[in-house]
Amino acid sequence: MDLHEILKEIKSKFRLYMNGPVSQSMREKGMDYKINFGIEYPRIKEIAAGYAANHELAQALWKENIRECKIMAGLLQPVETFYPEIAEIWIEDMRYPELAEYTVMNLFQRLPYASDVVFQWIADEREYFQLCGFLLMARLLGKGLVLNERAEAEFLDQALTSIESEYFTVRKAAALALRKYAGQSEQHRKGLRRQLAHYLKSENPEVRLLALEIEN
Repeated sequence: MDLHEILKEIKSKFRLYMNGPVSQSMREKGMDYKINFGIEYPRIKEIAAGYAANHELAQALWKENIRECKIMAGLLQPVETFYPEIAEIWIEDMRYPELAEYTVMNLFQRLPYASDVVFQWIADEREYFQLCGFLLMARLLGKGLVLNERAEAEFLDQALTSIESEYFTVRKAAALALRKYAGQSEQHRKGLRRQLAHYLKSENPEVRLLALEIEN
């Protein structure tokens, strides 16, 4: 089958599993895709398992303004042909936190250059670059990434600043990354606790709550 036929086949499979109430609920929460079948992630993953990883197919899926196509794109994109400039195009196209979470989990954390771009992304002023950056850092730290002294200082500076971000999504992702960092060692936990003292006294209750979550 050619690419057009494969896309058609995938969409027909999505239609079989369409969940109207879930789709409607997502629309009401602001997830305004052209098409949203409301299919749960395990089912999308199951459908994706029937196809080989393929760059052209993944890129074509991503270009569709369809929730399930974009999620599947991250499952089928080979890391070898996913260059940093393509990653940036994908992030620029993201509109919903769910898509950032799935794409980081399925694709970004497997990239050979993940530990290099993560610092560029968390330092970016754009919401979805920061969101992907902190979600990616959380994944890498959870897998045992050890930061050198300079990288550690940069990460802590960016993450602690970001728990006061104007973007709720970024605040939560930065807090998650800090918890993963603290979980690496008692030394990290103690050092971070000292730096959180300022945030625990914040006049913003949301910042205080995040600081408490990180500390615990």
